[in-house]
Amino acid sequence: MIDDINFLLVGNSRLHWAENLQTKYSFFHTQRNNKVPHNINLNNLIWASVGKLPDLPLKQENEISTKDIKLKNLPDHFGVDRALGCLEALKIIENPFRKELLVADCGTTLSLTKLTAQGSIIGGQIIPGFLTQLRSMEKYTKNLKAPKKYHIPIEDFLISTEDSMLKGVYNSLMGVINLSFNPAKDILIVCGGDSELIGSVLKKKNNEIIICPNLVMQGMITHFNH
Repeated sequence: MIDDINFLLVGNSRLHWAENLQTKYSFFHTQRNNKVPHNINLNNLIWASVGKLPDLPLKQENEISTKDIKLKNLPDHFGVDRALGCLEALKIIENPFRKELLVADCGTTLSLTKLTAQGSIIGGQIIPGFLTQLRSMEKYTKNLKAPKKYHIPIEDFLISTEDSMLKGVYNSLMGVINLSFNPAKDILIVCGGDSELIGSVLKKKNNEIIICPNLVMQGMITHFNH
């Protein structure tokens, strides 16, 4: 760990930070319009972006972009967050049977990225994420309001409109993952802000599924240190 080096990923809806605590990193998230967190020195801040840049004096020479990441068959147009997640997955996953890796990043979007055991990008899928789907229904319909609490109902069919929205969106995300994930051939890594919400149910069905909320931030650290 290099002293005084911190990390920032500019997301579509939030800012994601990794603060150097000398022996480990602390991961946390802030809203885009919040002040720079205490103890974060912008001069020593390594950053990457998939969203609109905040009004901060970020040093251009400290940016990590997709073209900087060494993965086979990685297109330049891939989001840097997806690339960093794949990089870290290759580092941390024990894979004696040489399965393919499926990284499910559950954030503003749900992005699925598949790569070979050797680290070559196969491709992926992208759909609106959990909150994005809920807010979209609120925006484009007259009578639907996005729920304020996100407790997923156990029942499949609900009377409450809010419960119906939550269950429907949840099932849509689970369906995409389940249709894309073959446990016999793949290792599934779930990351991102909604990874615990989505991954906890998946893990009950398959204990080998890996939930790593800060995979992308860890990938930034790995990339910088190598």
